[in-house]
Amino acid sequence: MSQTQSSTEIQPNAENHYEVSHADLPLHCPMDGMSLWNSHPKVYLPIEKTGKAKCPYCGADYTLKD
Repeated sequence: MSQTQSSTEIQPNAENHYEVSHADLPLHCPMDGMSLWNSHPKVYLPIEKTGKAKCPYCGADYTLKD
């Protein structure tokens, strides 16, 4: 595997806050495009009602931006 990563790949657990759109729903962490081999199991996060969600595994905060 190359040491450089694709610009579309999202680094899991690299940030504490992610802004997501309705196109990303249903929301799950790690998100599509994140490298899964070094992350946690996929968990679906309910963000539709409040516009905010927090991953119970890695603590990442998600905000629905539209």
